[in-house]
Amino acid sequence: MPSRFMIATAEINDNDECMRCGACCASFRVSFYWSEAEDRAIPDRATEQVSPFYMCMAGTNSKAPRCGALAGEIGGRVQCGLYDQRPSPCREVQPGDDKCLRARARHGLPALRASL
Repeated sequence: MPSRFMIATAEINDNDECMRCGACCASFRVSFYWSEAEDRAIPDRATEQVSPFYMCMAGTNSKAPRCGALAGEIGGRVQCGLYDQRPSPCREVQPGDDKCLRARARHGLPALRASL
């Protein structure tokens, strides 16, 4: 399924399990301080207002979150339509960390080892 936010797509390395997974993009609300969206030039249509001071990535503020910038099948091949502009919560998740492991478990994917 193509992302409705395809703007600039980062090169995907087929050996990078993280870039093929996408579980974190469909497991958590991705919220951040409003000015980060402006600083990173994240389009308004890609965000939702959460409070006067916080925004989240569109599609992540629900019981079944899935970021609107994510294209592809979880655990298959995915890509982020805003990868270069992604907010800090997206940048903080690392392969094999706690959030990664919880997201992968939620989608029935095997655990990864933490990167060194």
